[in-house]
Amino acid sequence: MRIGELSRRTGVSPRSLRYYEEQGLLGSSRSEAGQRHYSEAEIERVTLIRQLFDAGMSSRVIASVLPCVETPSDPGVTESAFVTMTRERDRIDADIAHLVETREALNVLIGINRRHWAELAKAPVPSA
Repeated sequence: MRIGELSRRTGVSPRSLRYYEEQGLLGSSRSEAGQRHYSEAEIERVTLIRQLFDAGMSSRVIASVLPCVETPSDPGVTESAFVTMTRERDRIDADIAHLVETREALNVLIGINRRHWAELAKAPVPSA
């Protein structure tokens, strides 16, 4: 199938599909005219790639996890994918913790601003 059909069947834009290919996440064959052609198996691969992106992984990390799909019976590859996914989850947990701290710091500043605003509302307006 050509790139437009793969795009239609997966809901992923042709631009993203070309990006996946540039990053080594997806493969295609080329016609004599240079058009990309994909196998039916690429539908599942694109779906998996989307799930991995949705899970917060970068294309670099996805490229390191995908060999697990290609050689699922290799314990070394499976373990490597597991370690990578665990590391990514830990990174996301740290990002969440940092965002919670940042939100709390912002809440403190908002409280200070509200008190200042209330004081200004009580102050007499100077006359000209």
